[in-house]
Amino acid sequence: MKKAMKQSTLTLILNGISILALLYLMYSLISYSDVSKQLNVANEERFELTYQANRFMNGSAYLTNEVRAFAATGEQEHYDNYWNEVNVLKNRDQGVAALQEIGITDEEQGMIDDMYALSNQLVPLEDEAMKEVQAGEKEKAIEYVYGTEYNTSIAQINSLKDQFLTALDYRSLTQLEDLEKEENYIKIRMFFALSMVGIITLLNMIVIRLQIMRPVIAVKNQMGEISQGNLSAEFSLESNTSEIGMLVESIHDTKRELKKYIKDIDYILAQMAQGNMDLTVGDDYRGEFLPIQNAMRQILDALNSALSQINLTAELVSAESEHMASDAQTLSSGTVEQAAAVEELSASIQEISKQLDRTSKDADHARQSSEEASEQLSVCDQKMEALTAAMADIASSSHQIGGIIKTIEDIAFQTKILALNASVEAARAGEAGKSFSVVADEVQSLANKSSVSAQNITELIENSMKLVKYGEELSSDTTEALSGVISSAKKSAEMVERIAESAIEQSQSLKQLTQGMEQISEVVQTNASTAEKSAASAQELNNQAVELKLSVHKFQLRQG
Repeated sequence: MKKAMKQSTLTLILNGISILALLYLMYSLISYSDVSKQLNVANEERFELTYQANRFMNGSAYLTNEVRAFAATGEQEHYDNYWNEVNVLKNRDQGVAALQEIGITDEEQGMIDDMYALSNQLVPLEDEAMKEVQAGEKEKAIEYVYGTEYNTSIAQINSLKDQFLTALDYRSLTQLEDLEKEENYIKIRMFFALSMVGIITLLNMIVIRLQIMRPVIAVKNQMGEISQGNLSAEFSLESNTSEIGMLVESIHDTKRELKKYIKDIDYILAQMAQGNMDLTVGDDYRGEFLPIQNAMRQILDALNSALSQINLTAELVSAESEHMASDAQTLSSGTVEQAAAVEELSASIQEISKQLDRTSKDADHARQSSEEASEQLSVCDQKMEALTAAMADIASSSHQIGGIIKTIEDIAFQTKILALNASVEAARAGEAGKSFSVVADEVQSLANKSSVSAQNITELIENSMKLVKYGEELSSDTTEALSGVISSAKKSAEMVERIAESAIEQSQSLKQLTQGMEQISEVVQTNASTAEKSAASAQELNNQAVELKLSVHKFQLRQG
């Protein structure tokens, strides 16, 4: 690493020079301020000295003017103004006092004393002139204030005034010029110091730009590349013993270390991606990268352990999935057969339900027919009872007819006897009895016919009586049988009604059973579908288990 001046040292030197220049500038500024104050004070003193000198001189001139005016006019006002100046305003005295307070030289004080002495010489003349005016002698008064002595003194005073003002102005002007020269000198020093500060600042900016900012910008750009993960970006700065150079060296070292770590991590991850888990992590990681080293070791240990466990689990899952697939296939087949049987049973039950519906309807019709037959048998029973009663009446009438036949037979017999007697009598009567004999013959014939008819009727009645008796017996038997039939018909009607009710209940139960079988059929169909899906899933699981085994076997794990 080549040697170079540290940026901090160079900056310190430049900043030190700049600070010294600034201090010198501050000193110059303070000096300039002090000189400016002195210059202002000198200007003020010059003005004040001039003002107070003029005040002193104006006071003297004012007295002269007022006394001359009083001498010339005699007006009291000028007299009063004169004494007001002498006794009240005292401009001469106050001007001198102010001059002395500001500061004057001995020479200037001597000039003031001389002017005082000359002014004091004028006072007696002025007093005499004012007395002469008061006495009415203006000409004499004018002679006093305009005479040779007075004018000579005034001329001497004015000469001293000019000398005093000239000396005072020269002294103050000289002082001002000296202060202005010093002020200009200080300005030059300030300009020099300011130029030094500007030059040092410019040099400092150039040094900072070239020695600090440009490398810092390069370092910033390089760090930006590093932050983006680009460790191969060009970094042309060389390291040296300066701070920036050491920073550059740190960046180079950081890039080397990062590349080393990334290369190591890339190699380990590439091997892991290829299934090689039998790896070891190096021990040359430093600082904040130690957790990454430990984490990679833990990841490898965890993956080896997990993949080993997955391998064992895959074996078990594969075996169990084969059994599951077989069982699921068997279950699917059984469920399909069960679904077919349930479907056939459901169809049979539906057919039985339809037949039972028809039977229920037939039983209901039979119950109605049985009830109608029972009602008809009841009517027949009533008719048979009426028939039995009629047969009894016929039998009774037959017996009565038998008695009538007897009577007819007796009538026929008596008619025969009567006819025989008539024949006998007709025979006895001879010709006279021939018509009677004819009647007798007819009566005999009628009797014979009546006898024959009576016999026939008797036979018929006997036959009818026999038939009536048979019919009565048959009617009685029929009535008894019909009573039994009616009783049986009622029992049959009751049984048919119970059969119809039972058939209806069975039909309803069978409908419920049909609905249940339909639901069972749907459930069985669903189970069959689910079983088929389970079988397919089990087969797929078995395939996936096999794939899992093959995938796990691709990993090269640590032994033991």
